Amino acid sequence: MDETQENNKTMDIKVSVKNLTKIFGNKPEDALALIEQGKKKDQIFEETHQNVALRNVSFDVYKGELFVLMGLSGCGKSTLLRCINRLIEPSSGTIEIDGENIVSMDEDELRELRRTKIGMIFQSFALLPHRTILENVGFGLEIQGTPVAEREKKAQEAIDLVGLSGYEESYPSGLSGGMQQRVGLARALASDADILLMDEAFSALDPLIRRDMQDELIELQARLNKTIIFVSHDLDEALKLGDRIALMKDGAIAQIGTAEDLLQNPRCEYVEKFVEDVNLSRVLVAKDVMKRPEPLISSDSGPRNALRLMEEWGISSIFVTGKDRVFRGLITVEGAIEAKKQGLHLKDVMITDSLTVEMDTSAHDLMPIMAETPYPVAVLDSERKIKGIIVRGSILAGLARLEVDA
Repeated sequence: MDETQENNKTMDIKVSVKNLTKIFGNKPEDALALIEQGKKKDQIFEETHQNVALRNVSFDVYKGELFVLMGLSGCGKSTLLRCINRLIEPSSGTIEIDGENIVSMDEDELRELRRTKIGMIFQSFALLPHRTILENVGFGLEIQGTPVAEREKKAQEAIDLVGLSGYEESYPSGLSGGMQQRVGLARALASDADILLMDEAFSALDPLIRRDMQDELIELQARLNKTIIFVSHDLDEALKLGDRIALMKDGAIAQIGTAEDLLQNPRCEYVEKFVEDVNLSRVLVAKDVMKRPEPLISSDSGPRNALRLMEEWGISSIFVTGKDRVFRGLITVEGAIEAKKQGLHLKDVMITDSLTVEMDTSAHDLMPIMAETPYPVAVLDSERKIKGIIVRGSILAGLARLEVDA
């Protein structure tokens, strides 16, 4: 079992793939026998003319996880994705969704599974050109026989969710590539599927639009908590999106882990070479580079105490918190001196709009933020409690540490 999987084994498993193999050819049993003998893909093809697309693939995907399948062209990632909803039939192995083996399902059971649990989003937007955006988003529900009023209501909710309100009566030809992909995403969301399968969903988009769609997917995932299996050949995309990444080669999984797992602990030469040129600033996040949030001062305290702490710690500003370390603002040495002179409270001179970031803000995104402000930046959790402090040197130190550890 992968180390990360071992750590997460108490989590809810949504999709479980075990010993999955797919052979393309008219005599798959010949190839399966050679796989048992340990022969490689090229050897098997030379002896049998059967193509081993997947070879004894096993992994689990947890509920609410964004799991990325990635690798070079021909590694088997898209074949694997299509096996998960049986658009491609496996040659051997099992695929369980919510504990039920879908490989043994008949056509009616499989149709119900696709209707209720799985949504698929393709690289080619697969929109119907003669139908409006509202009709395209509701098309899957129409196929399911959903009544018109309910269908349109769910389609409208999905359109609003992906930011296309106002385009309901437009046609696909009138939308940009990024907007068309949003329509495809809305169509999958309209069915309220638990699992989204995304096959190179952003690969056809221009780089800027692609980054925007990645950001939107992250935001949507934070709100909807779907289980997403995302296929990509782009390492930067995988590192940005994936809770975990499965790096594939020749139909097998070379390594599964978080972005940091793959970068710091590559388990073979293939993985090491694959990640060697990655931009580390896109991997590190605020929680990796922040310093301990010391010292802090209570909003009930006075300017003399603020000045004492700044002198003691050799700093020129200090963060102010309320109860339970909830962030309130920032006091500078100049502000504290002014408050002392005029007999003011800290809240009277406190900077309340100082820049803050979330725990998972990437170091790449932190750099322009740090360039905008002369002050340290507070790292806040979802309840706006201060968890750390970032100064300019924090990011450089974090990058250097990661490079040394690797």
